[in-house]
Amino acid sequence: MTSAGAPERSGTTTRGGGTLYRGDLGMWSWVAHRITGVLTFFFLFTHVLDTALVRVSPNAYDAVIETYKNPVVNLFEVGLVGAVLYHALNGIRVMLVDFWEKGAKYQRVMLWTVLAVWVVVMIPGFYFMMERTISDLVGGH
Repeated sequence: MTSAGAPERSGTTTRGGGTLYRGDLGMWSWVAHRITGVLTFFFLFTHVLDTALVRVSPNAYDAVIETYKNPVVNLFEVGLVGAVLYHALNGIRVMLVDFWEKGAKYQRVMLWTVLAVWVVVMIPGFYFMMERTISDLVGGH
């Protein structure tokens, strides 16, 4: 008990009357889920806008599509696939934690499973998505 009569909390630090949550893997999965959701939203918003250019100005649309052939944009596409894949897999985990009676008990195992599946899918995904870009950069066909 503290001098004020409140029980002490282990793993927290008091700063200005509040607590500072230091977090663990669960906190970082929560943060990553929010970030990947926001990134996916902004991609979809941009995609709707650039696709709408077809009706306004086909030439402007063609110019935008041409910029997408840039190798840097290809890296962003890989990042987008990684974000969408993580968001989808982690979303399934969140649903299982919420609606499966044993979900909370196995949430850490499920998180490691999500991360393992993400890596297993992203390694060949990265290769196939970057294959043409790397080939073009080093002078292949």
